[in-house]
Parts: sequence; C-alpha cells; structure tokens
Amino acid sequence: MLQRKNDRGSRRAHAMSDQQNPQRPTPNGQRPGGPNGTGPDGAPPPRNGGANWLIRIALFALVVFLGYQIYAIYVSSNGQEQQVQVQYSFFIEQVNANNVKDVTIQTGTVTGDFSTAVNYPANSTTKITQFTTYEPDGQDPSLLPLLEAHNVPVNSKPADQGNVWVQLLIQLLPVAVIVLIIVLITRRASQNQQNIFNFGRSRAKLILEDRPSTTFADVAGVDEAKHDLVEIVEFLRTPQKYQRLGGKIPRGVLLVGPPGTGKTLLARAVAGEAQVPFFSMSGSEFVEVLVGVGASRVRDLFDQAKRAAPSIIFIDEIDAVGRQRGTSLTTNDEREQTLNQLLVEMDGFDSRQAVVVIAATNRPDGLDQALLRPGRFDRRVVVDRPDWKGRMAILAIHTRTVPLAPDVDLTTLARATTGMVGADLANLVNEAALLAARRNQDKVSMANFEDALDKIQLGAERPLVLSEDDLRVVAYHEGGHALVGLLTPHSDPVTKVTIVPRGQALGVTQYTPIDDRYNYSREYLFARIMNALGGRGAEEVALGSITTGAENDFQQVTAIARQMVTRWGMSDKLGLVSFSDRPSPFGAGGVMEGARDYSEETAKLIDEEVHQIVEDAYARVKKLLTTYRTTLDRIAQELRRNETLNADQLQAILDATGAGPAAAMARSTSATNRAEDVHPAVERTIEQQAP
Repeated sequence: MLQRKNDRGSRRAHAMSDQQNPQRPTPNGQRPGGPNGTGPDGAPPPRNGGANWLIRIALFALVVFLGYQIYAIYVSSNGQEQQVQVQYSFFIEQVNANNVKDVTIQTGTVTGDFSTAVNYPANSTTKITQFTTYEPDGQDPSLLPLLEAHNVPVNSKPADQGNVWVQLLIQLLPVAVIVLIIVLITRRASQNQQNIFNFGRSRAKLILEDRPSTTFADVAGVDEAKHDLVEIVEFLRTPQKYQRLGGKIPRGVLLVGPPGTGKTLLARAVAGEAQVPFFSMSGSEFVEVLVGVGASRVRDLFDQAKRAAPSIIFIDEIDAVGRQRGTSLTTNDEREQTLNQLLVEMDGFDSRQAVVVIAATNRPDGLDQALLRPGRFDRRVVVDRPDWKGRMAILAIHTRTVPLAPDVDLTTLARATTGMVGADLANLVNEAALLAARRNQDKVSMANFEDALDKIQLGAERPLVLSEDDLRVVAYHEGGHALVGLLTPHSDPVTKVTIVPRGQALGVTQYTPIDDRYNYSREYLFARIMNALGGRGAEEVALGSITTGAENDFQQVTAIARQMVTRWGMSDKLGLVSFSDRPSPFGAGGVMEGARDYSEETAKLIDEEVHQIVEDAYARVKKLLTTYRTTLDRIAQELRRNETLNADQLQAILDATGAGPAAAMARSTSATNRAEDVHPAVERTIEQQAP
C-alpha cells in the first residue's frame, strides 16, 4: 500500500509539473504540439519579428534620450568649469590681495570667483578662477567685516540649486513611466500569443487531497443521499476491496434535486472524505465561441484526472452541456460535439482507473438519454428537501459560529421553516445575525430569527401611505383569509395576519404547517382553495364590492384546481386519467412543451371541472363568512388598530365572538385526518407538485 501511494504521488507530481511548465520537452525531445516545435495543429508558430524590431528601436531612442538628459543636468548644475577646493588661509590671502571677485556663503561653505586666475597650489602651473573652502569651526565672525572692507559682494544661494539628484529624478520620472508602459505592453502581447494555444486547456479548479475543505460532518439534512455516496468514498479509499471480487468502478454519480439542497456541497464532502484530488468545473465552462474548444477541454480534463487517479471529476450544472439532442429546431454543433466527447470519455474509462464523475443538476428531465444509461452515470442520487429534523441539523451547523441567546429554540425554527432547503436556512441564520448586529445586540435572539423569517417569507416592509378606504379593504381582505383558514378543516394553522405592506403585497396572511407534507389529500387541496378565496369572499360579503387585490389568489386557485383534475385524478367526470404532460425526472423528455394528447372535448370538460371546483369552494367561503360576519368585522377592526395579529390574538377574537368552538372543531378534524393524509408506504412526492 505504501509503495502504491508513493507511485501515485510520483505520477501526480509529474502531471502537475507538465501543467506548470508548458515548454517542458516530451520524452522524444520535442516540444509540446506538432513536430519540430510546430503549433498544436502542426502549423508553424507565429512570428513577431516586426514587433521585436520596433521594440529595439524604441529602447535605443530611449537610451539616447536618457544620456542627453543626464549630460544636460550635469552641465547646468556644475557649470563649464569645475570649482577647486582651496585652503581657508589661501582664500584670506586672496581677499587681502583684492583678488576675490564675489563669494557665496551657506552653512559654513564659501564658494566664489577670483578676479584673476591664480596658481594653486603655489608651486604648480594650474590656474583656477573658481574656488570653494570651509570656514573654521563652521563660522568665522571676522569674515564678513573683512569682505566688506575689501568691497567683496556676498551672494545668497537659492535652496533649489545644488541638488543634482532631485533634478535628475524630476527629469527621469516621465521617462520611467514610458519605460514601464512599454514593458507592460510587451508582456501582455507575449501572454496573448501564448494563450492562443490554451483555449483547449481545461479550466477545472483542482483541490488536492491534502487540503479537504468539506467532509460529511459539514453536510446535514440529506442523510439518504450521504448513505448512497458512502460506497463511492469506500471505493476510492480501498478500490482493491471491490476489484478482487470482479466488481467494476461506478463510472458516474448524478445528483438530482431542487436548487439549494446541497448537491455541490455533497460532491465536495465526497472528495474530502475520500482524500483524493477533486477537479471541479461548471458545465457552461466547456463551451466557447470557437468550435471544438469544448471537446478539447473535456479531453484535457479527463487526461488530468486519469494522471491523478484515484480522483473525482465534478461537473456542476451538467444540463448546460448534456442537454438532449434533437429536441429543438435549432441545433448547437459546438455543444453537441462537447457532449459527444463527454460520452466517449465516460465510456472509455479503464476499469482499473479509479476516476469517478459526479454531476449535479436540477433539470434531469432535459438530459440526453445516452448520458443516463448504465455504464456512464450508474448511480442517481436524489437530494430532496429536508424534513424538520434535517432542517434542525442544518440550523445547528450554520449556527456553530453564531452566538445564540438562551431563548433560541432550533426545533421551533425547524418546524416553522417548512419547504426551506439548506441555502434558505443559511440565509435565515445570516439575516438574523445581521439584524442582531444592526440592533447592537451581543447575541442573536429568537426575535431576530422570527423577524428574519418574516422578511424572507413575507417580504420586507414597505413604508406605503394608504388611504382609509384602501386600509379598510385590505383589513377585510386579510381578515377573510385568516377567518376561513381558522374555520376550515384540513387547513394549515394561521399564525399571523398583517396589513403592513410587505414585498409586492399590501397585506399578508401566514399559514404554518404543523408537519411536513409529502402527500396531499383532496380535502387539504380543497381547503387551500377556500383559504385563497377568503379574501375575495370577505370583500363581497362585508363591503359589497370587489377589487383587484385577489389576482395572485386566483392564480393559485386555478393552478391547484387544474392539477387536481389533470394530474391527480380528483374529478368524478374525468376519472382516474392523467392529462398532464409532466415528464418523468429521468425520462426521455416527455411531450414537447405546449403539446397535449387529448381532444378539444376533453379540454372543454377539464375547464368545466376546474370551474366547478372553484365555484363550489367559493360558495362555501361566502356561506362561512356570512355566518361569522361578526367575527370578520372584529378581526378587521383589530387589524386597523394593531396592523398585525398573531395566533393568540386571533384565538381571543374567536372566543369573544362565539367562533371558538367552530375553530376547535376544525382543528380537531385536521388532526384526526392527518394520519390518513400521509401513509408511510406512499411514495414521496416532491413538494413542488402543489403550488
């Protein structure tokens, strides 16, 4: 085992070395690409001789310019004749001989000109006219009176002269900027020329086995999917355990589920548990504007994975490249070539090479059937929405680094977040933490979580100024929703009703299911239709007029009623026949969108049945609201006064107006029939089936 691991590490090191040094010679002594240094397609490499000559000319001109500037600065700073340092006594002698023309004194340094050139030293033949000397001890108090007595003018030296290096820096700064620009342009041009042949290289992000960022401990709420992936991890750790009995490597694992359920997180956890190299790439990164680039990237990705085997290839959103061929009038040759290469690579694995392909998608119905056959994606793992226990585990993971107040109850939060996935719960924790920080709190309290949940589910509050008539209409509309929900059997409990504008709605009524539902009874669906019609019914019963506020309610009502008739066989006239074109998640794509396989007479009968279901529900709603008109008026009045009512306040209103026994009977009926709605043997139904 130790020897085998060392061999794999050697092969992996060579593979990474080849990637980092594209000019490394191949074993036959040639450079990568075609023979004798040609390009990847055998063509000679591009020449850039003209550009090189231009760069050389520019550099030569730059050197000449720099030399001229340095010479000019030197001459202007030092003059045509160099000053000679003389002894201070010699300088005093020349002053007494009236041979000093002028002097400049600055911080103990004396410079100036002689009237007549003198020999210095006295025994030499060198004559000087300019001199410099230094006062003894930094200052000679008798110097100025002596100069004044001999009529020698004394000059003051400007502060901006004598500093050659500052002037040189000022002169050379523009030149340095020009040089930097030329260097950057040259490097960019060289990189662009090299990148011409890198289009076909894979852009996969590599995570090495010694840096696992995620493990199964970081994944919660998808225990069934984790159990299905344990065998993949075991095979990657000990492949010989399965190969000794003739078992073959599972070629691919397809993760299917709604967005945000943790498919990508699961794939990273598999790589972290197996401790193997993990190549991650999105399906959209394969396709480029150049034809053939996608197929080349697929080949390069699989070549890298084979050299680093055992390894994992993860393709996120595989439906971008694996869409079914021949289902559209317009074809994409580049995408189909990429898909064909992917099919070839997955089918061409050596059974002894431990390379597993993990792909994720939330649109499995559009994948090509050749991609889904056994031998390519052998395993299909459904990553579904978590139940309340799974949501509680997810909340526990996301709150590990969040300071929680003692009143935070994760169980209550988990039951109140029905239908939420891992990404939604992570957002909930983040919003609660931000809200607590905004309120300058040291810990995140339960109130922060409740406010964050309201913001996510109901929308953010909008400061709209409504007229009295609008407030009255909204109060009765939301009161109708709440009252029907409280008095209708098989309905979800009403936990909050508000007339504060949130999101796109002027008011909201919140229903919180007692338990997770995976199967829906006819009574429950009919109750949802009644709840949605409660707003329009309250407007007609209490106000005598109707408004446009029920538009979204009608959309929900129509969708539920039509699915009851066409998909779930809940119509007596049409019977147990499905008229839905919804394809199987792993089918061949089903009927084309917009097509139907039933007659016009059947379509007319479907419309009549949908209309009848809605009319029956609306008749019951109006009868219920008329019977409990006093309770409806009281709820509307309290909404006008308090703007928001919770479950306890609503129950108090029911008890005060005599509607409490009816509400208790409705709750009792819902609890009694709940066990009949969900049977353990009934196959799970994705929650999206009921809007």
